Amino acid sequence: MNRQKFDTLLDELERWNQKVNLTAVRDRDVMSTLHVADSLAAQPLLKGKRILDVGTGAGFPGLPLAIVEPQREFHLIDSNNKKIMFVQHTARLLGLDNVTAVKARSEDYAPGYRFDTVIARALAALPRLVEIAGHHVGEDGVFVALKGRYPEEELKQLPNTWRSNVAELKVPGLEVGSRHAVLLTRLQERPIL
Repeated sequence: MNRQKFDTLLDELERWNQKVNLTAVRDRDVMSTLHVADSLAAQPLLKGKRILDVGTGAGFPGLPLAIVEPQREFHLIDSNNKKIMFVQHTARLLGLDNVTAVKARSEDYAPGYRFDTVIARALAALPRLVEIAGHHVGEDGVFVALKGRYPEEELKQLPNTWRSNVAELKVPGLEVGSRHAVLLTRLQERPIL
């Protein structure tokens, strides 16, 4: 069943890409690896029920994760209207009732609650990510920043209010060491006695 949904997702991506520039990747096999498999590599890192995908673009990693995690709520936001229209269309087509797609900038998005997991894929440097989207992470939540190579310099520039842990991701079809996830958790403030 999921295989069929992934095929439909890629069919729609190919179809829309002919009219609207959703992604630079046009080869279906490469899309399958760089978009679907790359997104699914983050599945074990998700925490809790409510997930926010910041800067989702054409729905990655949010749509593939929503397909395999129907019991979780996925909120996908992006400031590009055409991309959000694609995400909304595709979520409806796939019957993904667990997906909410909104045209919004992370700084302006105000759903009225925080998230168990905030995830972003190749959106910005780590210090900028926590600046624009860190406020969406719940008290015990995690910010999952999906990166290519190990982001050594970015880690050095993180504010000291965040603790980081880096995991290498295994993505079928990609060379070892080419994908990393930075797991960011907010340091708890200690009460002054």
